Amino acid sequence: MNQLHEASGRLVKMPATPDQPVSYRLRVGDQELPLNELMGQTIEIAYSGEIRCIHCNRKTSKSFNQGYCYPCFKRLAACDTCIMSPEKCHYHLGTCREPEWGETHCMTGHVVYLANSSGLKVGITRASQVPTRWIDQGAVAAIPMLRVATRYLAGLVEVACKQHVADRTNWRTMLKGEAPALDLVAERAGLLERIAPDLDRLASEHGPRSIEVADDPPWQLDYPVAAWPQKIKTHNLDKEPVATGVLQGIKGQYLMLDTGVINIRKYTAYDVRVRVLSE
Repeated sequence: MNQLHEASGRLVKMPATPDQPVSYRLRVGDQELPLNELMGQTIEIAYSGEIRCIHCNRKTSKSFNQGYCYPCFKRLAACDTCIMSPEKCHYHLGTCREPEWGETHCMTGHVVYLANSSGLKVGITRASQVPTRWIDQGAVAAIPMLRVATRYLAGLVEVACKQHVADRTNWRTMLKGEAPALDLVAERAGLLERIAPDLDRLASEHGPRSIEVADDPPWQLDYPVAAWPQKIKTHNLDKEPVATGVLQGIKGQYLMLDTGVINIRKYTAYDVRVRVLSE
């Protein structure tokens, strides 16, 4: 068997390249499997029962925040509540768990965007994570709306947007390929008009250069999917440690097998063996 079609080690989030379609790799330990090349083949993912923290490598019985042990979950800034709720950022109060980490990850330029994964949604990401963030969410289209100075400010803008637009993806709809057609340029213009008073207030509080309107065209993203699942069934490695099936598609951080879908990001830090059973 080709060595590149078998790998063992700790799972991490799938790296992806914004080709047409998106090109995925499955990173297992120090190896990467070229997933697009494995479409139509039977693969097996076998969980050994061991989880090791992606930060300190400590063995843990449970993964917290997608890959951390409990001590790291409680200690690291990457696991603080403000990561999920950026409007709660407390760096400016001097209470950041890791100020240096905050400088590089939060006190830097962010993008507030609109995306179409299962319908219109608003989100934020570091400028350096465009378009990776959109691929991870399985967006078929996305468009930058605003460029802002910090994650905290991006969170405040997102709060204003959430009065008018959802901030969640329906992952089941996303995996069925049922996202409606949307004119993101028009949606951006309409939302900017609705939140204009909020933007004026935030600009007066944080400085006129802290918020800039983006005029970028939409990104269009296509995914390697041969067959959309009609009914969503999930593989749960904690309950059934071996998942086997024909690879029919890849979208977001999900592998679509003919036996069910598996969220690779959910199993970050899990020790697995991945094999290609048919070539």
